[in-house]
Amino acid sequence: MKLLKIALLLALGTAGTQAFADDSHSTAASSQAPVETYTYGTRLDIKRVIDVSEIANECGPVPARMTYEDSQGQRRTIEYQVMGTGCSNG
Repeated sequence: MKLLKIALLLALGTAGTQAFADDSHSTAASSQAPVETYTYGTRLDIKRVIDVSEIANECGPVPARMTYEDSQGQRRTIEYQVMGTGCSNG
């Protein structure tokens, strides 16, 4: 009888964990702001930088992204072009 209760508890716990994981993933995806594209002359309101993407190991311009918080407290993401790190000087 005790073994049956433990098995039932584990089964319910696993099902609840999976349901919670699916719910948190869907809310995180829906709360992400759209990615803005930087152009020359774009006015940026950056209060705090949260994340900057890694630069690709290519020789030439590559896209990079920065996630930041503006002065209103809103999280924003902007995409811009940088020179890749794959160019050699030799």
